[in-house]
Amino acid sequence: MKKIVFISLGVLVAAGLVAFMVHRQQAGYTKVLTAKVVREDLSTIVSGTGQIKPKNYANIGAETTGRVTHLYVKEGERVTRGEVVATIENVQQEANVAGQRAAISAAQTDIASYIAAEKTAEANLAHAQADLEQKKLAWQRAQALLKDGIMARQDYDTAKANYDIDVASVAQAVAGVNQAKAQTASARGHLQTQEADLKVNQDLLDRTIAIAPFDGIVTNEPVRQDETVVPGIQNTEGSTLMTLADMSVVTAEVKVDETDIVNLQLGQPAEVSVDALPNKWFKGHVTEVGDQALLRSTGVATSQSTTGTEEAKDFKVVVTLDGSANDLKELRPGLSCTAKITTAHKKSVLGLPIQALTMYDPALDRAKSKGSVQAATNSSNPKSNPVQGVFVVQKDPHGRLRAKFVPVSTGITGATDIEVLSGLGAGEEVVAGPYKTLRDLKSGALLKRDASQPISLN
Repeated sequence: MKKIVFISLGVLVAAGLVAFMVHRQQAGYTKVLTAKVVREDLSTIVSGTGQIKPKNYANIGAETTGRVTHLYVKEGERVTRGEVVATIENVQQEANVAGQRAAISAAQTDIASYIAAEKTAEANLAHAQADLEQKKLAWQRAQALLKDGIMARQDYDTAKANYDIDVASVAQAVAGVNQAKAQTASARGHLQTQEADLKVNQDLLDRTIAIAPFDGIVTNEPVRQDETVVPGIQNTEGSTLMTLADMSVVTAEVKVDETDIVNLQLGQPAEVSVDALPNKWFKGHVTEVGDQALLRSTGVATSQSTTGTEEAKDFKVVVTLDGSANDLKELRPGLSCTAKITTAHKKSVLGLPIQALTMYDPALDRAKSKGSVQAATNSSNPKSNPVQGVFVVQKDPHGRLRAKFVPVSTGITGATDIEVLSGLGAGEEVVAGPYKTLRDLKSGALLKRDASQPISLN
């Protein structure tokens, strides 16, 4: 029995010695997560949320007051340009147009009669002019005969009187022609007035007929047949007959945070996901980048806001979806969507996890190692000037792992990794966490890999 007790005590002592040696060996080591610098393809992605919208859409509104007599299409139906989609009660307008056309027809008949009278007056003038010419020749012969003493004075006076009468007849005929032309011109003027009135009445009639301005789909129909509509401000109740959307070109109108908008440009590729169609992506490209900031809480442009409250702002970005109408047939206006826009892309670049980057001041660290924090920050020591870089994992001459701070310059930022422009090479191992440990880590510190929490580079 005593032998068993002694053996047990020996085992416990041995285990204690082993634990003590392990603890002593690990004293002064810092457990860290590490990752390696590798070559990879990196893309900078900017995300925004919004909704699906057609590039072209129109609210077809009521342009006159009246009862809706016909709705020829229903919500969801396709229409073609020029197709009549609805009519409003138009008895009075049709009567006005019919009456005006009758008045125009009567005016045209009057003009025809005046033109005939004008031709009659012109014929009378020609006849009077021919008579005048004949009487003029007779009077000239009478003058010669009277001078030669062959004609009696009475006959000469008769010839002279006939000539004067025909001169008056020609003047009368000329006046008749002018009067007939004036009547014709007046009738034409009345006809133009009647035609102008017809245009007005025809326009009033046309306003009772709603016509599709382009090919599209009826996306909203807020009124029913036999309801009364009134012209007014767009989107007010009783003024909109229907909304027509041209879905041949579909866009995603999203809002992008103000910190990302500076990186967006026209033509950048994008992928759009729709909440109603999970696991399906639509490719597109940026076609519009807004210049006006929108308040995130209200969506109102900052130029129109009357409040001076500082708050987060967004910018409107429009992504036009690529693909045929058949590819986009499942999309509907108003569907919620998310757009991921690629603002930069590089192939086969050096990359490391973003969390491996830290700000470190080697000069301040050296000052701390020589004295107190107060000594490190007094005027005799250099001011704090932290440098961006990473801690590289290296082996010392005794085979132990140590941290060495290396300044690096970086390029584009991906979802989890960042491009390394200088300072590191492929395959180098860097400290990637934990964050609290990395923040307090010093160059030259002893390291121990924490295998219990592996880190993934991608």
